[in-house]
Amino acid sequence: MTKKSISKIESIIQELLVEIGENPDRSGLKRTPERVAKAWEFLAKGYEQSIEEIINNAIFEEDYDEMVVVKDIDFFSLCEHHLLPFFGKAHIGYIPQGKIIGLSKIPRIVEMYGRRLQVQERMTQEIAQTIMKVVEPEGVAVVLEGQHMCMQMRGVEKKNSYATTSYMTGCFRDDDRTRKEFLDIIAMKRTS
Repeated sequence: MTKKSISKIESIIQELLVEIGENPDRSGLKRTPERVAKAWEFLAKGYEQSIEEIINNAIFEEDYDEMVVVKDIDFFSLCEHHLLPFFGKAHIGYIPQGKIIGLSKIPRIVEMYGRRLQVQERMTQEIAQTIMKVVEPEGVAVVLEGQHMCMQMRGVEKKNSYATTSYMTGCFRDDDRTRKEFLDIIAMKRTS
């Protein structure tokens, strides 16, 4: 975001405070427009990132053809319908076909897509399609489990509800045993 964008967001928040009946000059709110603008700069940073920047050449040739799973990746995003948070865990698996991706890049991909206005369904698909494109594996599986504040703190107000989305490509879509292996792995609890 540019300084002009930040300044405009500050102005919009100042106006919002007035419109909801608040006094933006009271001590607790004086710096709120500035804080909100800085928060949005962080929350929307995914728009400024590219997959090339995120991966940073961390694709390696490797003769490994078994499942790779990274699970329990925390994600935070904002619902594009209400601008309220949704958050949860991402679980991602792929079966390499001569190339692997640096393991830390998988959570970074989740983060990039999470830091945009989203719906969980599209975010799940974008993550899977990106890994499929850059790694060219036999298949990719992505499951996201999320809590949505637009559903928990407004609307139906169901505080213990979760949304689960999945997107499977290649062997995860076509082979029941491969899909089951992935789902069994992400269901396993860690032992310390």
